[in-house]
Amino acid sequence: MSPLQENYRHLGETMIKKFASRNIDAYYVDTAEEAKQKVLELMPEGSSVSYGGSMTLQDTGILEAVKNGNYNFIERNDAKTPEEKRQMMARQMMADYFLMSTNAFTSDGELVNIDGNGNRLCFLIQGPSHVIIVTGMNKYAVNVPAAIQKIHDLAAPANCVRLSCKTPCAVTGICADCKSPSTVCCQEVITRYSRHDGRIIVVMVGENLGY
Repeated sequence: MSPLQENYRHLGETMIKKFASRNIDAYYVDTAEEAKQKVLELMPEGSSVSYGGSMTLQDTGILEAVKNGNYNFIERNDAKTPEEKRQMMARQMMADYFLMSTNAFTSDGELVNIDGNGNRLCFLIQGPSHVIIVTGMNKYAVNVPAAIQKIHDLAAPANCVRLSCKTPCAVTGICADCKSPSTVCCQEVITRYSRHDGRIIVVMVGENLGY
């Protein structure tokens, strides 16, 4: 185990306690493969499952495993028209489990997310019975301002490139605090506490995942 991996493990053990203080359940695993097994273990077979856009869920193989597992998988990409998308969101709202990553988490156990359409953040806040968040330890930030800065500096430009958004940061790599029609920085949500026992679950992975 490298010094970085060992430090990630120590940080993960600390963060489990920090998340617990905010009524958020958390686990730490060393690898993406372990994360996949943990997520599948957390969801009883037959559960309805949907997800928010996430490179982490793709890179860990979690989405593929759920699609091929014994679950009622709600594939959000099946919706094509505006009306189909509206109906799909209603189905996602009632899911037993919603899978997502987080743009950042702080040293005190807060979740920090910035989104374009806001559907991912909508379901984090309310709706699905459980939300499972899978995150690489590279998403750590010391506090909320640092987390927001990190998202604007790294995650947002990379996502704009990935999604072919016509924003200044997709060209320059630097946030311009734009109001472009294509901006992915429309909503900022800080989750500082979960009122509902066992609803939000964070699975931290001792790898660098996503942006």
